[in-house]
Amino acid sequence: MRKSAAVPFTAEPRDGPAVRGFLHRPVAAGGDVLVLTHGAGSDCRAPLLVAVAQAFAAHGVAVLRCDLPYRQAAPTGPPSPRTAARDREGLREAVRAARRLAPGRAFLGGHSYGGRQASLLAADDPALVDGLCLLSYPLHPPGRPDAPRTAHLGRLRTPTLFVHGSRDPFGSLAALEAARGLIPAPTALVPIEGSPHALARRRRDTAEARRVAEAAARAFLTLVTTSPGRR
Repeated sequence: MRKSAAVPFTAEPRDGPAVRGFLHRPVAAGGDVLVLTHGAGSDCRAPLLVAVAQAFAAHGVAVLRCDLPYRQAAPTGPPSPRTAARDREGLREAVRAARRLAPGRAFLGGHSYGGRQASLLAADDPALVDGLCLLSYPLHPPGRPDAPRTAHLGRLRTPTLFVHGSRDPFGSLAALEAARGLIPAPTALVPIEGSPHALARRRRDTAEARRVAEAAARAFLTLVTTSPGRR
Protein backbone atom coordinates (compact mmCIF):
# COMPACT_ATOMS: atom_id res chain seq x y z
CA MET A 1 0.00 0.00 0.00
CA ARG A 2 1.46 3.34 -1.03
CA LYS A 3 1.54 5.89 1.77
CA SER A 4 0.26 9.42 1.32
CA ALA A 5 2.20 12.37 2.67
CA ALA A 6 0.66 14.17 5.62
CA VAL A 7 1.06 17.93 5.89
CA PRO A 8 0.14 20.21 8.82
CA PHE A 9 -3.28 21.80 8.49
CA THR A 10 -4.80 24.80 10.27
CA ALA A 11 -8.05 26.69 9.77
CA GLU A 12 -9.17 29.64 11.89
CA PRO A 13 -12.95 30.13 11.57
CA ARG A 14 -14.21 33.56 12.52
CA ASP A 15 -16.88 32.33 14.93
CA GLY A 16 -15.91 28.76 15.84
CA PRO A 17 -13.09 26.67 17.28
CA ALA A 18 -9.84 26.41 15.35
CA VAL A 19 -9.13 23.32 13.28
CA ARG A 20 -5.62 21.94 13.73
CA GLY A 21 -4.17 18.67 12.56
CA PHE A 22 -2.75 16.94 9.50
CA LEU A 23 -4.07 16.51 5.99
CA HIS A 24 -3.47 13.36 3.95
CA ARG A 25 -3.88 13.85 0.23
CA PRO A 26 -4.95 10.60 -1.47
CA VAL A 27 -2.58 8.72 -3.72
CA ALA A 28 -5.25 8.83 -6.47
CA ALA A 29 -7.81 11.55 -5.84
CA GLY A 30 -11.40 10.34 -5.60
CA GLY A 31 -13.03 13.55 -4.43
CA ASP A 32 -14.22 12.38 -0.99
CA VAL A 33 -12.85 13.45 2.39
CA LEU A 34 -12.86 12.02 5.93
CA VAL A 35 -12.46 14.03 9.13
CA LEU A 36 -10.91 11.79 11.78
CA THR A 37 -10.35 12.49 15.47
CA HIS A 38 -8.99 10.86 18.60
CA GLY A 39 -10.00 9.33 21.91
CA ALA A 40 -10.10 10.93 25.34
CA GLY A 41 -6.49 10.25 26.35
CA SER A 42 -4.88 10.77 22.99
CA ASP A 43 -4.44 13.19 20.11
CA CYS A 44 -4.50 13.14 16.32
CA ARG A 45 -0.95 11.75 16.17
CA ALA A 46 -2.13 8.39 17.58
CA PRO A 47 -0.68 5.48 15.55
CA LEU A 48 -4.16 4.03 14.96
CA LEU A 49 -5.41 7.30 13.44
CA VAL A 50 -2.32 7.60 11.27
CA ALA A 51 -2.87 4.05 10.01
CA VAL A 52 -6.55 4.68 9.30
CA ALA A 53 -5.72 7.91 7.46
CA GLN A 54 -3.12 6.12 5.35
CA ALA A 55 -5.57 3.34 4.50
CA PHE A 56 -8.35 5.70 3.42
CA ALA A 57 -5.92 7.82 1.41
CA ALA A 58 -4.77 4.69 -0.40
CA HIS A 59 -8.39 4.16 -1.42
CA GLY A 60 -8.73 7.68 -2.83
CA VAL A 61 -10.17 9.51 0.18
CA ALA A 62 -8.49 12.64 1.55
CA VAL A 63 -8.23 12.58 5.34
CA LEU A 64 -8.06 15.43 7.83
CA ARG A 65 -7.07 14.02 11.22
CA CYS A 66 -7.47 16.73 13.79
CA ASP A 67 -7.22 17.54 17.49
CA LEU A 68 -10.44 18.30 19.33
CA PRO A 69 -10.65 21.72 21.03
CA TYR A 70 -10.02 20.27 24.51
CA ARG A 71 -6.75 18.78 23.28
CA GLN A 72 -5.74 22.02 21.60
CA ALA A 73 -6.26 23.72 24.96
CA ALA A 74 -4.11 21.24 26.92
CA PRO A 75 -1.54 18.71 25.67
CA THR A 76 -2.57 16.04 28.19
CA GLY A 77 -5.54 15.11 30.33
CA PRO A 78 -9.08 13.93 29.63
CA PRO A 79 -11.93 16.02 28.24
CA SER A 80 -14.56 17.53 30.54
CA PRO A 81 -18.32 17.08 30.09
CA ARG A 82 -18.49 20.89 30.29
CA THR A 83 -16.51 21.23 27.07
CA ALA A 84 -18.08 18.40 25.04
CA ALA A 85 -20.35 20.79 23.13
CA ARG A 86 -17.31 22.81 22.06
CA ASP A 87 -15.58 19.62 20.93
CA ARG A 88 -18.58 18.91 18.70
CA GLU A 89 -18.42 22.44 17.32
CA GLY A 90 -14.76 21.82 16.58
CA LEU A 91 -15.76 18.76 14.56
CA ARG A 92 -18.39 20.79 12.71
CA GLU A 93 -15.75 23.36 11.75
CA ALA A 94 -13.42 20.57 10.66
CA VAL A 95 -16.11 19.17 8.36
CA ARG A 96 -16.68 22.63 6.90
CA ALA A 97 -12.96 23.02 6.29
CA ALA A 98 -12.76 19.54 4.76
CA ARG A 99 -15.63 20.24 2.36
CA ARG A 100 -13.64 23.16 0.99
CA LEU A 101 -10.79 20.76 0.22
CA ALA A 102 -12.70 18.09 -1.74
CA PRO A 103 -15.76 18.24 -4.03
CA GLY A 104 -17.25 14.85 -3.14
CA ARG A 105 -18.76 13.28 -0.08
CA ALA A 106 -17.70 14.24 3.45
CA PHE A 107 -17.33 11.61 6.16
CA LEU A 108 -16.68 11.86 9.89
CA GLY A 109 -15.06 9.42 12.26
CA GLY A 110 -13.16 8.99 15.44
CA HIS A 111 -11.83 6.67 18.10
CA SER A 112 -13.78 6.24 21.35
CA TYR A 113 -14.66 9.71 22.74
CA GLY A 114 -14.02 11.29 19.35
CA GLY A 115 -16.36 8.81 17.67
CA ARG A 116 -19.06 9.39 20.26
CA GLN A 117 -18.91 13.15 19.74
CA ALA A 118 -19.07 12.55 15.97
CA SER A 119 -22.21 10.43 16.36
CA LEU A 120 -23.88 12.97 18.65
CA LEU A 121 -23.15 15.73 16.14
CA ALA A 122 -24.51 13.69 13.22
CA ALA A 123 -27.64 12.79 15.20
CA ASP A 124 -28.32 16.50 15.73
CA ASP A 125 -27.43 17.45 12.13
CA PRO A 126 -28.28 14.59 9.73
CA ALA A 127 -27.19 16.56 6.65
CA LEU A 128 -23.70 17.28 7.97
CA VAL A 129 -21.89 14.19 6.64
CA ASP A 130 -22.48 11.21 4.36
CA GLY A 131 -21.11 8.52 6.67
CA LEU A 132 -19.67 7.80 10.12
CA CYS A 133 -16.66 5.59 10.91
CA LEU A 134 -16.69 4.82 14.64
CA LEU A 135 -13.66 3.06 16.12
CA SER A 136 -14.19 1.43 19.54
CA TYR A 137 -17.47 3.22 20.24
CA PRO A 138 -17.78 3.60 24.05
CA LEU A 139 -21.21 2.07 24.66
CA HIS A 140 -20.87 2.53 28.42
CA PRO A 141 -18.17 3.20 31.04
CA PRO A 142 -16.07 0.08 31.81
CA GLY A 143 -18.01 -2.24 34.08
CA ARG A 144 -21.18 -0.12 33.82
CA PRO A 145 -23.50 -1.66 31.20
CA ASP A 146 -26.33 -0.11 33.24
CA ALA A 147 -25.15 3.35 32.09
CA PRO A 148 -25.52 3.17 28.29
CA ARG A 149 -24.44 6.00 25.99
CA THR A 150 -26.91 5.12 23.27
CA ALA A 151 -29.91 7.45 23.75
CA HIS A 152 -29.12 9.44 20.60
CA LEU A 153 -28.70 6.46 18.28
CA GLY A 154 -32.41 6.38 17.47
CA ARG A 155 -32.01 9.81 15.84
CA LEU A 156 -29.00 8.84 13.74
CA ARG A 157 -29.83 8.91 10.02
CA THR A 158 -26.25 8.54 8.75
CA PRO A 159 -24.75 5.27 7.45
CA THR A 160 -22.43 4.11 10.20
CA LEU A 161 -19.57 1.63 10.42
CA PHE A 162 -18.46 0.30 13.80
CA VAL A 163 -14.99 -1.20 14.25
CA HIS A 164 -14.85 -2.94 17.63
CA GLY A 165 -12.61 -5.31 19.55
CA SER A 166 -13.98 -8.44 21.18
CA ARG A 167 -12.20 -7.56 24.45
CA ASP A 168 -13.34 -3.94 24.66
CA PRO A 169 -14.38 -3.12 28.26
CA PHE A 170 -16.52 -0.23 26.97
CA GLY A 171 -18.98 -2.67 25.41
CA SER A 172 -19.17 -6.23 24.12
CA LEU A 173 -19.74 -7.19 20.52
CA ALA A 174 -23.20 -8.47 21.49
CA ALA A 175 -24.06 -5.12 23.09
CA LEU A 176 -22.82 -3.31 20.00
CA GLU A 177 -25.01 -5.47 17.78
CA ALA A 178 -27.97 -4.48 19.93
CA ALA A 179 -27.00 -0.81 19.66
CA ARG A 180 -26.83 -1.09 15.87
CA GLY A 181 -30.47 -2.14 15.93
CA LEU A 182 -31.40 1.25 17.37
CA ILE A 183 -30.08 3.14 14.32
CA PRO A 184 -32.62 3.84 11.51
CA ALA A 185 -29.87 3.92 8.88
CA PRO A 186 -27.60 1.34 7.25
CA THR A 187 -24.87 0.08 9.58
CA ALA A 188 -22.08 -2.46 9.51
CA LEU A 189 -19.66 -3.96 12.03
CA VAL A 190 -16.02 -4.98 11.65
CA PRO A 191 -15.25 -7.16 14.71
CA ILE A 192 -11.58 -7.38 15.69
CA GLU A 193 -11.14 -10.68 17.49
CA GLY A 194 -9.03 -10.51 20.66
CA SER A 195 -8.53 -6.75 20.51
CA PRO A 196 -9.09 -4.36 23.43
CA HIS A 197 -10.31 -0.77 23.28
CA ALA A 198 -7.11 0.37 21.55
CA LEU A 199 -7.80 -2.07 18.67
CA ALA A 200 -4.25 -3.42 18.97
CA ARG A 201 -3.29 -6.17 21.39
CA ARG A 202 0.20 -4.73 21.85
CA ARG A 203 1.03 -1.07 22.28
CA ARG A 204 2.73 0.44 19.22
CA ASP A 205 1.91 -2.61 17.08
CA THR A 206 1.87 -0.74 13.79
CA ALA A 207 1.37 -3.88 11.69
CA GLU A 208 -1.83 -4.72 13.55
CA ALA A 209 -2.98 -1.10 13.34
CA ARG A 210 -2.50 -1.23 9.56
CA ARG A 211 -4.54 -4.44 9.30
CA VAL A 212 -7.38 -2.93 11.33
CA ALA A 213 -7.19 0.28 9.29
CA GLU A 214 -7.38 -1.53 5.96
CA ALA A 215 -10.37 -3.60 7.10
CA ALA A 216 -12.10 -0.43 8.30
CA ALA A 217 -11.48 1.47 5.06
CA ARG A 218 -12.73 -1.35 2.85
CA ALA A 219 -15.86 -1.99 4.91
CA PHE A 220 -16.67 1.70 5.25
CA LEU A 221 -16.39 2.46 1.55
CA THR A 222 -18.56 -0.55 0.74
CA LEU A 223 -21.19 0.64 3.22
CA VAL A 224 -21.42 4.24 1.99
CA THR A 225 -21.38 3.21 -1.66
CA THR A 226 -24.16 0.63 -1.36
CA SER A 227 -26.42 2.47 1.11
CA PRO A 228 -29.74 3.62 -0.41
CA GLY A 229 -29.66 7.23 -1.55
CA ARG A 230 -25.86 7.35 -1.42
CA ARG A 231 -23.42 7.56 -4.29
